[in-house]
Amino acid sequence: MPDQPFNPVKLSLNVIQHHSAEGPGEIALWAASRGVYLNIMRADLGEVPEVGAGPVIILGGPCAVYRPPLWLQRERAWLLQILELDAPVFAICMGAQLLASCLGAEIIPATEKEGGWSQVQLTHGGEMAVLQWHEDSFSLPPGAVLHASSPACPQQYVTHGERRIAVQFHPEWNAASVAELNNFFGDASPLPRLSAASCEGNQSSEELEHDVARYRIVRDWFYQRLDAWRQHWHA
Repeated sequence: MPDQPFNPVKLSLNVIQHHSAEGPGEIALWAASRGVYLNIMRADLGEVPEVGAGPVIILGGPCAVYRPPLWLQRERAWLLQILELDAPVFAICMGAQLLASCLGAEIIPATEKEGGWSQVQLTHGGEMAVLQWHEDSFSLPPGAVLHASSPACPQQYVTHGERRIAVQFHPEWNAASVAELNNFFGDASPLPRLSAASCEGNQSSEELEHDVARYRIVRDWFYQRLDAWRQHWHA
């Protein structure tokens, strides 16, 4: 009898999206390189996974958590249920605010809006240029640990145990993500146009090298965090 082909079962990761122009970005590339299957759902269209203990990434979106539309209220109720099951949750921007609110934080307007490239200070020393687009912030949830901050948003990156991560900035955005957002939002977008120019080859070599270097630093930081978080997914 011939040997059966090896068919490994891929790990599955739910990704919650809230806007058509704000997809998984670097998350999709990380997942493909790690053999992880992404199940992308649109909470703004009424889609959320079944309640369970599987890992979830919650992306950003254009809503205020303290003025939630009905679909966001439903998503928050779902999130509270999966947290009760100790599901691993990695949340970004509005998603981070949503997670923080479920963990007992207050969601408040930031002292100033942050958009485009800006610096965050890392608690272990140093700083990193990251992409941002938000006008709200959150207090430190009880029991959480702070890892990065900025003057306008003291809670830029916090963890609550090993399975719950909230990041206010956007490590998942790459040049293609930014080009798509700029194309959709036009002049309303505060994101760098250099990112779109780099995709079209209209950037000087010095500008392109600087832009690519910043994306690479954030990507490497993000992949390290995702790899560490993945170790705490339920078997």
